[in-house]
Amino acid sequence: MTAFRILVADDHEVVRKGLIAILEQQPAWQVCGEACNGREAVEKARQLMPDVMVMDVSMRGLNGLEATRKIVKENPATKVLILTLEDSSQLVRDVLDAGARGFLLKSDSGSELVAAVDALLRGKTYFTSKVAALVLDGYLRGTPFSGVRSLLTAREREIVQLLAEGSSTKEVAGVLGLSVKTAETHRSNIMRKLQLHSVSSLVLYAVRHNIVHVVQAGLE
Repeated sequence: MTAFRILVADDHEVVRKGLIAILEQQPAWQVCGEACNGREAVEKARQLMPDVMVMDVSMRGLNGLEATRKIVKENPATKVLILTLEDSSQLVRDVLDAGARGFLLKSDSGSELVAAVDALLRGKTYFTSKVAALVLDGYLRGTPFSGVRSLLTAREREIVQLLAEGSSTKEVAGVLGLSVKTAETHRSNIMRKLQLHSVSSLVLYAVRHNIVHVVQAGLE
């Protein structure tokens, strides 16, 4: 019998190895690879074509939400399970909007992780009880969790994350393969769209919209 292929992405090695250890206890599951950041996750998903991707939401350079958007767009057959420390209603909206099929808290048990991956492998969705209640509450209030469209494009959100994490415009250009002039134009357009006038205000925007984590932004 062919094993189900799972790819794990988390920027903390101890967490990543712990997830892999739990998943590899299942006889029909194979952890085919691991990634320590969002860009590596996208590249390895492209190469390995996993059945399920277990994705940390907060990673430097490219966060889990943006990585999920790229992976799902390139290969809709890969089902993404998001792991996070928080469970705000806005984050749930963002996760669903990114195309993930499951949402799990890092405080949940190993058995919940196995149940979540199993659900995704069977073509179902999986949310912990508290998150499921948030989703249901959204529908009951007449505000279904279809996601809130950002003012920014996917490329602009990438640039916001890099700038908020402290990269210079020149460094942004190097990471994304752009000319410095193009990166500067993107930065100007972003500030204009968001009506922001400083890097500090851009960092706050990135934190509030789950583009970077507060620890990564240096605000904790």
